[in-house]
Order: sequence, then structure tokens, then C-alpha cells
Amino acid sequence: MRDRRQPPPREPPGPNQALEIAARFLATRPRTRWEVGRRLTRGGVTPDVAEATLDRLAQLGLIDDADFAHWWHAQRDRHSPRGRRMLEAELRAKGVPRDVIELMRDAEPERGPDDVGLPASEEARAAVALDGHLRGRQLPSDPRALQRIGQYLMRRGFDAAVARSTIRARAAADNDAAKVTEAEDEA
Repeated sequence: MRDRRQPPPREPPGPNQALEIAARFLATRPRTRWEVGRRLTRGGVTPDVAEATLDRLAQLGLIDDADFAHWWHAQRDRHSPRGRRMLEAELRAKGVPRDVIELMRDAEPERGPDDVGLPASEEARAAVALDGHLRGRQLPSDPRALQRIGQYLMRRGFDAAVARSTIRARAAADNDAAKVTEAEDEA
């Protein structure tokens, strides 16, 4: 007698079903080869069918780890800027191979027509992250508050030197804005 709580055993998905599983998974956003492989394994696809499906998807250009890394980088720049260290950690967590990450580290991100206005350097990304953190407020003058802001930037993956230079540049900009406001008030 069979236990009613367990579904009857079913045979693993074939190549066409595996391709369908992968296509549904890829419909929401680009994915890495590793992510798609994990999804196929969770779907009960046998390793040989999964590998054949991954190869077919790569031939069709639907999975490409280098393209994914550039897409991920642009998305982070657009919505939530991160430092190089955190970006690389996120890509490693997504299964992007080390050699692709190293190639991306050496090259500037490729920008398309939709990417106009995105920060192009580590310092620019840190400035955008700092502006988002301050939300229109001025930079505090308290040394402990400045230290916490520096730690915030470092938790976002920016180097200590980048965090310091970004805070100094913001402090100088705030001082210049204050001087202009004072001059306008006197006039």
C-alpha cells in the first residue's frame, strides 16, 4: 500500500521539457550558466540532459556569463551602486567563473544607450551611494558620524581610500555651497 502523502514517482524530464524549464527560468532576467544548471537539477533533470540543455542555451546565446556580469554591473550602477569588491562577491555568488570576473575587473564596463548617466568610475559610484545615503542632507561635521559614513561606504564594497576621498569631496562641495548661499544672503 502506497503512502497517500507522497506523490507517485515520475520519470525525469527529457530534453524538450528541460529546455522549457530553462526558458521559463530565463524569462524573468538574464541568468548565469550555474544558476540555470541549479534550476534544472531542482527540476529533476538528469545531469547529462542538463549539460546538453546548457550547451544548447549557450549556442543560442541565451546564457553567457560575461554578458550576465556586464548586465549585473549596469543594474547595480543604475539602482544600488556597489564597490568593486562587493560586485565581484555578488558575481561569485551567482556562479560567474573567476576568469570572467578578472576580465571584467580590468575592463571598463561597456555602456549602451540606456546607460547614459550611470557612474563610470569607482569614485563616481561611491558619490552616488553617499548621496543616496544622505538623501539630500548635508554631510555631518561630527568625526564619529563621518566615521560611520565611511564604514557604510566600505560595507558597500568601496575601498577605504575611495570612501575617504568621496567624503572629502562631498565636504568640500557642501562648504562651497554654504559660501555661495552666504554670499547670496549678503547681496
